[in-house]
Amino acid sequence: MKRVFPLIVLLITLSVLGIMFIQMHWIENAILVKQELHKNNIEKAMQQIKEQMYNRHFEKKQYGYIPNEMSKQNLLRKYFTIVDFQNEIPQIVDTILKKNSLKEKYEYCVTNIFDQSIAISPNFKEEYFNSASTRKETLSLPDGTYVETLYLYIEDKNYIIKQMGGLILASIFFTCIIISAFALTIRTMFRQKNLSEIKSDFINNMTHELKTPLATISLAIDALVNEKVIHDTDKIRYYSGMIKDENKRMNKQVEKILQAARLERQEIKLNLQELDAHEIIQKTADNLALQIQEKNGSITLNLDATNYIIDADEVHFSNIVFNLLDNAIKYSNESIPLHIDVNTTVTNNGMLAIKVKDNGIGMNKETQSRVFEKFYRAHTGNIHNVKGFGLGLSYVKAITEAHGGKAKVESALGKGSTFTLTLPLHA
Repeated sequence: MKRVFPLIVLLITLSVLGIMFIQMHWIENAILVKQELHKNNIEKAMQQIKEQMYNRHFEKKQYGYIPNEMSKQNLLRKYFTIVDFQNEIPQIVDTILKKNSLKEKYEYCVTNIFDQSIAISPNFKEEYFNSASTRKETLSLPDGTYVETLYLYIEDKNYIIKQMGGLILASIFFTCIIISAFALTIRTMFRQKNLSEIKSDFINNMTHELKTPLATISLAIDALVNEKVIHDTDKIRYYSGMIKDENKRMNKQVEKILQAARLERQEIKLNLQELDAHEIIQKTADNLALQIQEKNGSITLNLDATNYIIDADEVHFSNIVFNLLDNAIKYSNESIPLHIDVNTTVTNNGMLAIKVKDNGIGMNKETQSRVFEKFYRAHTGNIHNVKGFGLGLSYVKAITEAHGGKAKVESALGKGSTFTLTLPLHA
């Protein structure tokens, strides 16, 4: 799996990049084709405009006869100098441009042999004469005599975007979908990989957690059926008590797992009541005093909050305080005496803040970001000196949020950790 996973990621990455490259190349080619087609349409339109103007000239019946070649020249020469010529140009240009699918804004100007404008559109500007978007056609008589020049300015700026805008946007949209799907796939794969690792860690931890009490119960049962013990009442009580204690221990572990499942399904109902947070913290600290002494440690309670009455479920609130203190004890630094500081304050937004600070082994950045995840535990290889399923802190966060509060952690590797809970005060 370790070799296959990077290969899958690499292949998917190459596929996505290949699709994007082909798509970009296709769009580039499509733009070039459109530009060439647009250019050809303009050239074609210019020729048709020129031809149409000639046709219009020779179709005029104002002289009452069909002119011969000489009279055609006279008619054309005369036509190019009369005022009515200006009224013909817009209709000719507009019709032919539309016929060639050229819908851009245009302006025109016709100059005589003296470069004087004899027909011009209202918005034609001086700079259009030398513009790259202006096409020029010389109008001459059938004998080749130069008569006038037609300047046609076509505003072709952004015409590619206008014509292909929808296609480009659709391409960008679907490319974003492909990239998002790729990112989601990779994220899902990483998540599945992490879940697989968590599952393996959980099974290993569960095995170690249940193996000890099962082994103890097995030994106690073997002792009970021993001939030397079976008639000894004190030893029977001793071994029976051992079985009972180990059974309770296993029940607690199973209950933790079931409780986590109920939390995930949001089946736990809180029995909210007014509680003295300081009293519960003090009581929990007293209950753990022996465990702290076994570590040669100490605990300091700085319960300085001026308001410490909260609306909470007594059982669950006691559990989250217990879990935080128990976590500090479990992950203490063996090389220095354990010390735990518990502080309470009232925040600016009217919440009760409970801080549990220890001088234990601390956490790196990765562990901090995942410490509240269910079943997650910092990797310690095959060493199982710290018991548990990785459910304690996920329970703390879930219950705190169920009460309308927040849980966060600050830590540095080798320098201890500080867990902060903020809970709403009693209204």
